[in-house]
Amino acid sequence: MTFKSYYSGAMSLQPWNQLESRQLHYFMELVAEAGEKKSFSKAAQRLDVEQSYLSKTIAALEAALNVELFDRTRRPPVLTTAGLVFLTELRVATTALERAVTRAQEASRGEIGKLVVVVNTAIANSLLPDILKTFRNRYPNVELELRAMTISEMMLGLRDASIDVGFEHLPNPYSDDSTLNFLPIVEESFVVALPEHHPLTAQSIIPLEALKHELLILPPLDAVPSYKMVLSQFELRGFKPTLLETVKATWMVINLSLVAAGAGVSILPDNVRTIQRQGVVYRELQDTPFTRQIAVVWRRADLKTLLQPALTDSILLRQFLTVVQEIATISTSSFT
Repeated sequence: MTFKSYYSGAMSLQPWNQLESRQLHYFMELVAEAGEKKSFSKAAQRLDVEQSYLSKTIAALEAALNVELFDRTRRPPVLTTAGLVFLTELRVATTALERAVTRAQEASRGEIGKLVVVVNTAIANSLLPDILKTFRNRYPNVELELRAMTISEMMLGLRDASIDVGFEHLPNPYSDDSTLNFLPIVEESFVVALPEHHPLTAQSIIPLEALKHELLILPPLDAVPSYKMVLSQFELRGFKPTLLETVKATWMVINLSLVAAGAGVSILPDNVRTIQRQGVVYRELQDTPFTRQIAVVWRRADLKTLLQPALTDSILLRQFLTVVQEIATISTSSFT
């Protein structure tokens, strides 16, 4: 193997193309002996080569460097000042090279790097803790940056590659985008969030018809388009709910605050039960009239399909998605 310099600065003046790994290896073996004086004969024995061949190899290295590494007027030879400096720097370079090899191998296995992940309340309140625990246990040196965004912000981030992967509901207006992959991982049903002193809290199961005259708190449809499906269920029952229009909130915890304040009632995913909000009571919906899917989404250019690995895949992304799918499978099987 030949070491070649691709550096365009002062080091390009050095004849690195004449250096061979064999020369450097022999030099390091020769200076591995303790003490100031170095024995060419002992080093040759350890390397299983003729002493004359070792001497010629070291002489070729010195010629390539245009310096004398050993003072041969002394018996046995000792390192010159230049030789000592070269040894020190070569050890640093060797360590750096070994690190480069190790890091490259880790990267090829998806063990290092960074992923920017967009999460929403639904995944945060359900599978995310298990996903993070499993992924971090397997790949402790991978950096995960978690962000919260609206669906439009996430789509923009996926397209400009400022984020790598995200979680979103289905259906949504972007699910037919041919540049993206949506993988459904879990379904969620809905519950009713009521102020703690609301008359409907006396019932364990609430029919949609019971909400006909209630002020309904829902997130804006442009931020959470999957709620169109919720509204359609009211229309199928022959009425439209009265929506709270004066205050609109995208995030679940804010909607819960509005419920606790007595501003109205809300229909929220059942994972909201993990949030213990003072002043709010949760009740099941009769016959669970609607569900929606949580999907993980990523750029098709980074990974075309999870089931068929390709050399152009982002290995780090594949590792993350594999963990997501495993946790989703375990979660689904535990409820069947």
